[in-house]
Amino acid sequence: MAPSAEKSTNGTNGVQTKDRSNLIPFSSRLREGRALAQDVWSIFNAANLPSDCINLGQGYMNFAPPEWVKSAAEEALNAVATNHYSHPKGRIRLREAIKAHYEPEFGRTLDVESEILVTSGANEGQYSVFVAFLEQGDEVIMFEPFFDQYLPSVTFNGGVPVYVPLHPPSHGKHNSREWSIDFDELRRAVTPRTKMIIVNTPHNPVGKVFTRDELEKIAAIAEEHNLLVMSDEVYDSLVFDDNEHVRIATLPGMWDRTVTVGSAGKMFAATGWRVGWLIGPPSIIQPTLAATTRIVFCSNSPLQEASAVGLEQAKKRGFLKQQCAEYAERRQILTDAFDKMGMNYTNPQGSYFVLLDISNVKWPEDYPFPASVLGRGRDFRACWFIAMEIGVSSIPVSEFYCEEHTSIGESYARFAFCKDVDTLKAAAERLQKLKKFLV
Repeated sequence: MAPSAEKSTNGTNGVQTKDRSNLIPFSSRLREGRALAQDVWSIFNAANLPSDCINLGQGYMNFAPPEWVKSAAEEALNAVATNHYSHPKGRIRLREAIKAHYEPEFGRTLDVESEILVTSGANEGQYSVFVAFLEQGDEVIMFEPFFDQYLPSVTFNGGVPVYVPLHPPSHGKHNSREWSIDFDELRRAVTPRTKMIIVNTPHNPVGKVFTRDELEKIAAIAEEHNLLVMSDEVYDSLVFDDNEHVRIATLPGMWDRTVTVGSAGKMFAATGWRVGWLIGPPSIIQPTLAATTRIVFCSNSPLQEASAVGLEQAKKRGFLKQQCAEYAERRQILTDAFDKMGMNYTNPQGSYFVLLDISNVKWPEDYPFPASVLGRGRDFRACWFIAMEIGVSSIPVSEFYCEEHTSIGESYARFAFCKDVDTLKAAAERLQKLKKFLV
């Protein structure tokens, strides 16, 4: 039995009272997964920044989903069946739409009953995979910088994260493809306890689209050591400059050990809808279905129906191609601004983030930083300074690294260009004021 957490304290009248504020010890999993630490999203929150600060930090859109997708959502809300529980696998219309959309890309027939699972956002889908497959002490390899939700999702389920950094070029302006994997380093990271490797392509926050050669080498390691591969491909519809998005599940032998993660939120500018999906063999999908059924039972029914309409019509309308061109235009607004400032950055092949090299940003010695950014990577102070003095918020990239590798990330700030053109142009104009703080 845990010892009592009650402590004696003196009340306002001098009489001793019992402190009952922390009676029950919380799980150590929260500490191990950094869930209790003040995270970057709460620090760089609109409530903490100037009211007129332009938010290029958080990766959500400031524009609505396309009208025809919103109309489908409204129609679903006005119906009866679509307002009630869906099957835990997902509404059949959405599973059929996923099947039709992805079969040509996977080059195989997909079974809507056993190889497709609708989840409450991509994140819940990934969490369910961890629930279904991780035993206490199983190791999960993740490339740094990593999407911050991976870490607590792994540790909450008894997993042990193992970090392999992507290495940026040593200097200058560069393309995201130049962030490289040291495959000897990756091989050394594999131990008898390794269970899984997470691949994120297109990558958040680097924007790297993993090459076929890189994925083949990862696949060879997964085959050699019998690893499950989680391929987070939520930005698969945002790949620029004729780069090839290769699905690792399509490589020889990889279908049987890979689960691919997708997202309606990223595809249709509807991140708050929380509709995602998993595609994989029955041996992965069925255990994950058992987990997700106990976590959420089923996902949002009317917005599943609207997402189905989105997938059914996206290619017919030329929507994905047009949307990608619009995002490329938005990207250009930011990179042109950085070029004009003479600053180095990583030009992304995919996703909607640009990493700006802020290592040469200089602020006054006595600048009044809040305690929340002190003791963190240098990038936390740089991003805070830029938000407060320039009026454009971004996200410090060291948040997406383990402590050992923080020095790699603290040279960069992540700017999101999933905003409308006018907002990005206003931000680009403001950012020019940063030139006087460069050394």
